[in-house]
Amino acid sequence: MSGCSQTLPGLTARLDKLVYHHGGASLPTDKPHAFVYFITIRNGSEHTVTLLGRKWVIEHADGSRLVIEGDKIVGEAPRLTPGEQFSYNSYHVAGCDARACGCFHGVDELGRKIHVPLPPFSLSLPCGLD
Repeated sequence: MSGCSQTLPGLTARLDKLVYHHGGASLPTDKPHAFVYFITIRNGSEHTVTLLGRKWVIEHADGSRLVIEGDKIVGEAPRLTPGEQFSYNSYHVAGCDARACGCFHGVDELGRKIHVPLPPFSLSLPCGLD
């Protein structure tokens, strides 16, 4: 078996909600904009999966790029049987508009490496704040 991971039909990730928050004094002056995102990963496949980590790429309008990868998802390694889902929220702070895309990775019950992409989404500042 190769080391490549595969997508499983029915295993999906989606952005449920994106909330903009201007943090004021609680955020750095160069990144005063916070975006709180709510995501659900749903296992509509025929296999039990365990999600072990994630990788995100955030491309900012100023040309900078941030790559975030690591173990677990908000401190958890969710195990999803067919029909189960895992929802969580997190945030990103920015100084300008950005575009985020991500992927979650793990294994199925047979030990095969799997991944589930999250469709890209925009982190757009409200008009007049950029």
